[in-house]
Amino acid sequence: MLFLLYSLVTFLIMPTPSWCRNSDAAAPEASNGAPFPWNKIRLPEHVIPVHYDLMIHANLSTLTFLGTTEIEVTASQPTSTIILHSLHLHIQKATLRKGVGERLSEDLLKVLEYAPHEQIALLAPEPLLAGVPYTVVIDYAGNLSESFHGFYKSTYRTREGEVRILASTQFEPTAARMAFPCFDEPALKASFSIKIRREPRHCAISNMPLVKSVPVDEGLIEDHFDVSVKMSTYLVAFIVSDFKSVSKMTKRGVKVSVYTVPDKINQAEYALDAAVTLLEFYEDYFNIPYPLPKQDLAAIPDFQSGAMENWGLTTYRESALLFDAEKSSASRRLGITTIVSHELAHQWFGNLVTMEWWNDLWLNEGFAKFMEYVSVSVTHPELKVEDYFFGKCFDAMEVDALNSSHPVSTPVENPAQIQEMFDSVSYEKGACILNMLREYLGADAFKSGIMQYLQKYSYKNTKNEDLWDSMASVCPTDDTQGTDGFCSRDQHSSSSSHWRQEGVDVKAMMNTWTLQKGFPLITITVQGRNVHMKQEHYMKGSSDAPETGQLWHVPLTFITSKSDTVQRFLLKRKTDVLILPEEVEWIKFNVGMNGYYIVHYENDGWDSLIGLLKGTHTAISSNDRASLINNAFQLVSIGKLPIEKALDLTLYLKHETEIMPVFQGLNELIPMYKLMEKRDMNEVETQFKAFLIRLLRDLIDKQTWTDEGSVPERMLRSQLLLLACVRKYQPCVQRAEAYFREWKESNGNTSLPNDVTLAVFAVGAQNTEGWEFLYNKYQTSLSNTEKNQIEFALCTSQDKKRLQWLLSQSFSGNIIKTQEFPSILSFIGRNPVGYPLAWQFLRENWNRLVQKFELGSASITHMVMGTTNQFSTRTRLEEVKGFFSSLKENGSQLRCVQQTIETIEENIRWMDKNFDKIRMWLQNENPGQL
Repeated sequence: MLFLLYSLVTFLIMPTPSWCRNSDAAAPEASNGAPFPWNKIRLPEHVIPVHYDLMIHANLSTLTFLGTTEIEVTASQPTSTIILHSLHLHIQKATLRKGVGERLSEDLLKVLEYAPHEQIALLAPEPLLAGVPYTVVIDYAGNLSESFHGFYKSTYRTREGEVRILASTQFEPTAARMAFPCFDEPALKASFSIKIRREPRHCAISNMPLVKSVPVDEGLIEDHFDVSVKMSTYLVAFIVSDFKSVSKMTKRGVKVSVYTVPDKINQAEYALDAAVTLLEFYEDYFNIPYPLPKQDLAAIPDFQSGAMENWGLTTYRESALLFDAEKSSASRRLGITTIVSHELAHQWFGNLVTMEWWNDLWLNEGFAKFMEYVSVSVTHPELKVEDYFFGKCFDAMEVDALNSSHPVSTPVENPAQIQEMFDSVSYEKGACILNMLREYLGADAFKSGIMQYLQKYSYKNTKNEDLWDSMASVCPTDDTQGTDGFCSRDQHSSSSSHWRQEGVDVKAMMNTWTLQKGFPLITITVQGRNVHMKQEHYMKGSSDAPETGQLWHVPLTFITSKSDTVQRFLLKRKTDVLILPEEVEWIKFNVGMNGYYIVHYENDGWDSLIGLLKGTHTAISSNDRASLINNAFQLVSIGKLPIEKALDLTLYLKHETEIMPVFQGLNELIPMYKLMEKRDMNEVETQFKAFLIRLLRDLIDKQTWTDEGSVPERMLRSQLLLLACVRKYQPCVQRAEAYFREWKESNGNTSLPNDVTLAVFAVGAQNTEGWEFLYNKYQTSLSNTEKNQIEFALCTSQDKKRLQWLLSQSFSGNIIKTQEFPSILSFIGRNPVGYPLAWQFLRENWNRLVQKFELGSASITHMVMGTTNQFSTRTRLEEVKGFFSSLKENGSQLRCVQQTIETIEENIRWMDKNFDKIRMWLQNENPGQL
């Protein structure tokens, strides 16, 4: 499952696990008062599903559904009870079949329900015998869910204004039980035969191809789908709708189709071509054929996350799949390609080989995130996905630097904890440490390891260590094998021999990255030819926090002023020393940002690097420049580097043209004035904003108001012009006003350059007439890109009444869909006049938000962080603590709450320590230098 990435300008910090109900209490009480025979959240292991026959009939008029589930089960020991999952389903009848033909027997089963664990118990009149096949038959009814999970209702408006209804599924992680009673745990894999009853005007699709359609009672059609491969319940999917589709075949004959509402079928072509290319790439890369005859990609009008990897029927938010050639921006093209690549990678990582339990979710999500980078850099090199990928490592570090972070692999039990695992630690950190391992082992050895892993565990479930065991056997031990990684380099310096002498223990190394939270700070002290290295746990908080004593096996890389050949050193101990062949003017560690660690250079180390950036910044790569910017400000947070020195470093950005360092500069500098906006520090805030525009003015002035250039150039243009216009840089504002006037006079029919549309709309939304014109345009637009751009622009208004109206309107879901609410709330939470409204709205509507978006979900995290994590006063801190602690089990235990409290405390400390220094630095900073 993939979560959407919101605009750079919102500086999103992603999601999060951490509460516990006592699962070993006395015998629980079923809903009818009888004792419930099972008291654990996890199901017993002695009854195993083998095959499901599902029949579902969704009535899109009454918004209800009927179902019959037949589950073939076997017991490994005699038992009279079958425990399985069911949530919000009305069980009408349950029976147990044994034997076949004339020897067939059928017994009625007594049904008990225990809602807190979302379980039912089926009680047999006599014990099931071990090893004998039985079939459990359950007739039930349910309402289509009003949330975004389970079997839920979605609607869309046709070009003519008619509202149409469809029904779709979202089962990951624990919502298959909302559509049919099942053994809803990832390790309890089975095959599925699915039948869907529907009206003739609708069509149904599911994981497998349609085998036949037969007429049944009341003029309905029953579609029969082929038997699936063995898979987990969370990957089951079905949709009843009036979608249209376009299709193509891969070289191996897999039929790939994109399904969408009829009015948007002309926006399906880009994703279809990308899906065919990417599916073929993965078959070649993994050397395992895609096991199903078809792969559908469906764009769902109401969808909470970005996309979902259901086997053979991946589902997407419309904006994550549909590409409008006339209106979609360069960043949308990149986004759609990476999201499709993520879901298709899951067809192997996650679907074919599945984590045994949600504590190792990263085996699914970290790999899929990493494979976005591996696949798209080959299939779509023009998108320069590497620029986007490495920035995600910094995003993960923001969360991972907090005490409330968690190890990549961490225990979880209940649904809210499981939801919280879908966060930037599982996704981005998982991907970044895999990239680090690939750099360490070499691309070929790494690929051999994952092919071995996938082949060995196909259709099975795995734990963390299974991956490392597969990797451990592929690292070459002699110097002749391979030329592209740690395992194969033959360098006669101490830096390469160091790791070779001790051998390479992949499991021991990677356990240090997956079984403990956080990441290391590496401190480098150069004394002549000696380079002293020290590692410690980097953690935000007071600088006198006690050391955790955690150590990592850190695959260090470095270049120097004398050699741009990458040198390597595996640091396993707290301290170590390497000896250079000769003295150097500067040394830069973590080459290309391939390592998940940050670096501090003691003595005059930073001065040398700042001098290098001011002199010839292109002597090191753009990724290295971005990592220096990031690391400098991270070190300010823990008191290792003065803020003045970090700000001095950013002055070189006046000469920067590459996307990664510029974006990283914005990522560090914009939040600084955002903190000031929420503290009424108008004078310094104004000076700081003026400094930022002066710093980037030459680059802003060079931007053309066109769609020309490479994808990174276009993405850079879009964000720079937006920043300049929002900061009221007059040449930008005047140009945007002229474009908006022309667009408005044509009634929105003239074509704006896609990459500047966001800036034009943001300027146009600043007056009443422009705001209302944009909102009216929103209601008729069929382009998701355009609608998202208008949403953002409407949220930049300085009119509190309009912002309050937007919050209510988007939450009601009438015109602006409720799926957009989390981003709208966060946009308004970043607005200097809107943030108190957003925080108030979150508090007043908390129960309804949790009901709609689910406790622990990425959406809830996004809203909590988006409304509160830029607070930096003790008054606001007490407000936040007071509100969330009052929620008790309905939110106080969420990790995102701990994260935002820690972040606000850090903001307060940071501002108290650095604000006066920033004020003085701005006064001393000579505008003439810029």
